[in-house]
Amino acid sequence: MSDLSKIESELRERSSGQCELCTANPGASVLQVEPVAKVDADHSIWICETCGPTIEGGELNGQDWFCLQDSIWSEVPAIQVVTWRMLHRLGSDSWAQDLIEQCYMEDDQLEWAKAGLLATSDDPGSTTAITKDSNGSELLEGDSVTLIKALDVKGGGFTAKRGTMVKGIRLTDDPENVEGRVNGMVLVLKTCFLKKA
Repeated sequence: MSDLSKIESELRERSSGQCELCTANPGASVLQVEPVAKVDADHSIWICETCGPTIEGGELNGQDWFCLQDSIWSEVPAIQVVTWRMLHRLGSDSWAQDLIEQCYMEDDQLEWAKAGLLATSDDPGSTTAITKDSNGSELLEGDSVTLIKALDVKGGGFTAKRGTMVKGIRLTDDPENVEGRVNGMVLVLKTCFLKKA
C-alpha cells in the first residue's frame, strides 16, 4: 500500500467517509494542510469536492460556511487549523470573529494556522503577511482607521468609543494587531475591531 493510499484509508476511517468540515458531503480527497513537515494523516484532512476548491482560494460566501461553528471544536489539529484559517478569511462576518475569539488552540497549532495566512500578494514566493481590517481591506503603515466597537482600555481608565478615528497606525509583526494612538496613549489594537477610514 502506497503512503497516499494509507493516508486516504486513515482519513476515511477517521471521518467515516464524510467531509471533515461540512460533514454534509462525502469526502472525495486528501488535503494536506500546509506547511507540512511530514505528509501523514495528522497533517491532512478528508475534504469534499464542494469545500476543497474554496479552501484553496476560491470565492467565499459566509452563509455557506456555518459548518465551521462545529469543526472549530474538532479534536483533530489539522481540522482546527483549516477551520481557523477559513474563519479569518470570513473576517467581516461577526459570527466568524466571535468564533475566533472563543476558540482555544495550543501555541504550536496557532503558529501552524498563522503560517497558512501568509499572503502571496504580488510575488508568488512572498511570505509577507498582509494586515487587513474587519472588512478585509489591506491596512498599510500610516493609514487611518475607525473603531467599529467600543473598547475598554485596561490601565488607561477610559473606553475608546465606537467611531473613534485612529490616525497614522503602525503595523506590527502580527497581522492581527496594529499600534495606534488613542487619547494620547499608544495602544495595540486588534484589526478585527477596525475599519479603514
